Amino acid sequence: MTKARLFRLSVVLGSIFMILLIIVYWDNVGTAHFYLHTTFSRPHGVLPTVAKDGGQDSMSDVDEFLEKLLSSDLKRDVGLGQKTEPPAPHASARPVAGNLEENVRGYDWSTRDAGAVLDQEQLQAERRRTLRELCANSSFAFPTKERSFDDIPNYELNHLIVDDRHGVIYCYVPKVACTNWKRVMIVLSESLMDQGVPYADPLDIPREHVHNTSTHFTFNKFWRRYGKFSRHLMKIKLKKYTKFLFVRDPFVRLISAFRSKFELENEEFYRRFAIPMLKLYSNHTSLPTSVSDAFEAGLRVSFSDFIQYLLDPRTEKLAPFNEHWRQVYRLCHPCQIEYDFVGKLETLDEDAAHLLQLLKVEHLLRFPPSYRNRTASSWEDDWFAKIPVAWRRQLYKLYEADFVLFGYPKPESLLQN
Repeated sequence: MTKARLFRLSVVLGSIFMILLIIVYWDNVGTAHFYLHTTFSRPHGVLPTVAKDGGQDSMSDVDEFLEKLLSSDLKRDVGLGQKTEPPAPHASARPVAGNLEENVRGYDWSTRDAGAVLDQEQLQAERRRTLRELCANSSFAFPTKERSFDDIPNYELNHLIVDDRHGVIYCYVPKVACTNWKRVMIVLSESLMDQGVPYADPLDIPREHVHNTSTHFTFNKFWRRYGKFSRHLMKIKLKKYTKFLFVRDPFVRLISAFRSKFELENEEFYRRFAIPMLKLYSNHTSLPTSVSDAFEAGLRVSFSDFIQYLLDPRTEKLAPFNEHWRQVYRLCHPCQIEYDFVGKLETLDEDAAHLLQLLKVEHLLRFPPSYRNRTASSWEDDWFAKIPVAWRRQLYKLYEADFVLFGYPKPESLLQN
């Protein structure tokens, strides 16, 4: 009797286990066969064997099974790519006269002097070496530096966009050409369609769809689909795929964020940030509920208000910095993720062209033309002229890790005058 019960129990447990494995298999492979909607596009190549952890001599049976599933899945034809839901009726994202923000930014459609192209291989080697050495340097410390990749919460991985079709991971940094890089990722992954056809020109993708979080498949979404296998999958892709990010001078990025979010009428940022700033730092007690009414009344956040907000210890206690002024090391985790390519806005055109060549996709698209009148580092003196030196020094300490990690010189003139 006891043996019969044990046998029945083993059959039940075995059935449950097989059902779970079938679910995993269907999620990774089955949907591709039937061309159904799925978050993943078709990857390329074969994944490597996962490195063994610490004292473990071998992977668990489940991990080994998952590895085989992933490998077999990745060998299949990349032409079976996923197609996500089509967007609302198409509206071109190219600059038009009525688009205030695009007019403020402007585009530079001029061609580049080929003779000015930098030695990209050497430049990239130097940028990667700087990151490796500083991350390994125990005397250089900043928050979160010492934690492992497994220690990073899922919600902090929401800036890592994955393209499985070409094996690319992009960590986007707001105010560093991220709109156009997101457009490029959409074209590469074919994750968005216009009237049933994937977008082929990045600039044809409407801006509102570019920044829609449902458009991109990011690391923080893995757990919903893969549960306990999420980190395992992330590590495989981090090892196999080409990982890149773009950065810019931290202080100039702050100026750009201020101009974009507080000098233009932005209802969301007015309600979430401008109203509290005006009350806390400009002593306004009664404020209009809409940004248009506030602008008409001459009530605008000053750059000084913005700097005070960043330095105020109450800001981080209430909520993490908004992504537009959050430090790059907190967005992209450069000491936990070994990036293959580090681009800079200051050399955007050359870096973008070289990256597309490295990814072997230059025949598919070109990076959209960069903005003219970009916020320039030469503007720093004017913008910080009315900011007390003590505040400037505090601000530098707040963003020092970004300056150092990405090779930006310390702004001595701003910190001493």
